[in-house]
Formats: sequence, structure tokens, C-alpha cells
Amino acid sequence: MNEKQSAQESQIESGLCEIRLKGHLSDLWVDRLGDFTITLEENGNTLLTCQVIDQAALHGFFKRVRNLGLPLLSINFLNPRQEQTEEVNT
Repeated sequence: MNEKQSAQESQIESGLCEIRLKGHLSDLWVDRLGDFTITLEENGNTLLTCQVIDQAALHGFFKRVRNLGLPLLSINFLNPRQEQTEEVNT
């Protein structure tokens, strides 16, 4: 594999990102997060869904999630070109 192929494979393509957190977010965070769809799950976890347009946007989302102070359970990248989900568990 050459350097060009390696760089292309490591780039984040646009798609949806699902971030699962332990615990429920309070209503105060709904307006502050803006770009996220927030789902409070019955099991007590919070699912944040956001559209990722590039790697810079992804880093911005992670920064906002970090500021929430809730434990990170998983991150799922849903690429519209692929049927499978890539999950990163923490």
C-alpha cells in the first residue's frame, strides 16, 4: 500500500456519527449542542447523532461531547456508502 492510499483510508468521509454516553443529559444541553440529535434511551444512556462533513467537524463534536462530563460508551460511524457500522468502544 502506498502513502496516498493510506492517507485516503484514514480520512473520515461524510456521514452520520452516533455517540453514546452513560447517563441522561439535562435539558440545558439541548440548546447548547445545536447540531446534535439527542435521544434519551430507556436504559439511562444518551445517544447523540450528528452529521459529519469532515475530520475538523468531527474533532469539534468530540470537544463538545468531552465538555458534557458524561462517560463515553461508544462511537459509531455510519457511512451512507456502506451498510455496515464501524464501532469504536471505549
